[in-house]
Amino acid sequence: MTDRHGKVQAPARVAVPIAVACFLVIVCGAAGDSKLARYEAEAQSVKAHIVTFDELDFDVFTHQKWDRLHESHSKDVLVHWPDGHTTQGIERHIEDLKAMFVYAPDTRILVHPVKFGSGDWTSVIGEMEGTFTKPMPTADGKSIAPTGKPFKLAMCTVGHWKGGVMDEEYLFWDNQAYMKQIGLAP
Repeated sequence: MTDRHGKVQAPARVAVPIAVACFLVIVCGAAGDSKLARYEAEAQSVKAHIVTFDELDFDVFTHQKWDRLHESHSKDVLVHWPDGHTTQGIERHIEDLKAMFVYAPDTRILVHPVKFGSGDWTSVIGEMEGTFTKPMPTADGKSIAPTGKPFKLAMCTVGHWKGGVMDEEYLFWDNQAYMKQIGLAP
């Protein structure tokens, strides 16, 4: 079909589907851009949390810079420990962390060979190591003499982030392997 000027005109039955297709491409493209933007924003957020996590373990934890723990943990952080106990609050968390250094003052985490995240969650696998060189206090007020034995454990931390800091943290390592390595279990 041609118009009065000799230009070819598409019949209505072809023009309408083409118009609908163009509309869908525009709308779906915009939706795709929105999904891509959300994905990219999430990836950036996870990346930032992982950087904070690395700083936490490699510097703050390893060098016992407890006055900086607020950079990665909320004031009322909920922490789940490998032995099953749970604590609430950054001050209590700091006290528990300090206790690890009493009998193994060289405790450290220097590597996270695995690290990833999704949304508000991140996880790292680290290697925690040190040496049992000082007396270990016990619940009854006594202490266990140091064995001088080193330990090296795989550990995992899963953190939930809110407002740029963790509001919940799950700590995992094999306590039985830990006790065996420092000479306190067969």
